[in-house]
Amino acid sequence: MNETDRIVIVGGGPGGLAAARAYRESGGRGRVTILTAESFPPYRRPPLTKEYLRGEVERAELPMQGAGWYEENGVELRLATSALSLDAGRGVVATETGEIPYDACVLATGSEPLRIPVPGGDLPEVLVMRTLEDSEKLGARVSPGSRAVVVGSGFIGCEAAASLSMLGARVTLVSQEDSPQAARLGPAVARRIRGWLEGFGVDLRLGRNVEGIERSDGGLRVGVEGEETLETETVLFGTGIRPRIGLAEEAGLEIEGGGVVTDSSMRTSVPNVFAVGDVAYAMNESAGTHQKVEHWGDALNHGGVAGAVLAGGEAGWSMAPGFWSTMADKSLKYWSWSNGWDEARFVDHVEAGDAPEGAGESFTVWYGKGGTCIGVLSHNHDEDYDEGRGLVERGAPLPG
Repeated sequence: MNETDRIVIVGGGPGGLAAARAYRESGGRGRVTILTAESFPPYRRPPLTKEYLRGEVERAELPMQGAGWYEENGVELRLATSALSLDAGRGVVATETGEIPYDACVLATGSEPLRIPVPGGDLPEVLVMRTLEDSEKLGARVSPGSRAVVVGSGFIGCEAAASLSMLGARVTLVSQEDSPQAARLGPAVARRIRGWLEGFGVDLRLGRNVEGIERSDGGLRVGVEGEETLETETVLFGTGIRPRIGLAEEAGLEIEGGGVVTDSSMRTSVPNVFAVGDVAYAMNESAGTHQKVEHWGDALNHGGVAGAVLAGGEAGWSMAPGFWSTMADKSLKYWSWSNGWDEARFVDHVEAGDAPEGAGESFTVWYGKGGTCIGVLSHNHDEDYDEGRGLVERGAPLPG
């Protein structure tokens, strides 16, 4: 593409910013416009359930780029601007203020938090976690001795429950799962997550459904299957996310696996339209299959690929998907393909006598499918985490 080209990026999360950044770093000279529905420049979301929620980092530390970067790099950032439609035939994105023509468009529309369909689940007092404002609302509700109910034992639920307990709240976590994340990570890891949460003082109500939520004097009342009603000042849903693929669907892009189908260069089925991040169902060159992932780091990787291709280079997504999750002082690091596993081999490094000095608890889980290593998770053992990525990407045999 040349310097007269117009690049429109829909979404101000990590994928959108990474696309703009890579485009400029790869020599792209066209006009770049980023549209974001939020009122803030692109910022880091992972701290929202951790350090930012706990007041350990300031809002000024969250932006992914300094305030002057956009002007210095000729990137127009339109805040509080939602894309209403994409007309791929005409090459325009419609917003509330008019149409924006493009020569290439990058869809980085991210995800929205889910609310479980129970009576009272849509009350405005019931919080979700996705944005900076969500984190601030939650933090403002909590004080030492106050009560909080977290619904869901995924990473957002577990991280937020640990942080709220550290702030002095009396936290109850309610989840349909019998053990946190057992289906995704296996029973051995689930037992440790459960032990960590209990150690942080979180009251776990597992294998239970929330039956309804209603207002009570000064707070909320949460009905839990087979339990006494929980009285609380705060309810947070950490019950999953839904990729925002509506814009792509209406524009006629190919959809599969809950996302927008792309090749490894993040090109969609429609010419000059790319998709990155949570909305992408992207071909991974190392896996040889399409992958649906919703991790921060993978959105950055997707955006980097798309930006380089937009600038006229050749690039493809080949890195294994991965994430970090931190619950207070406990961290899990993970690489894995998204297609599931049929075997999990747990290695306790403390019992084996090869735990890093001073690490305390230390373990690794190797995940396999048909005898091939398709994933690795580690706690306090970065050597396996670092080695594991290569094993996953090469399709190496499952370590013994």
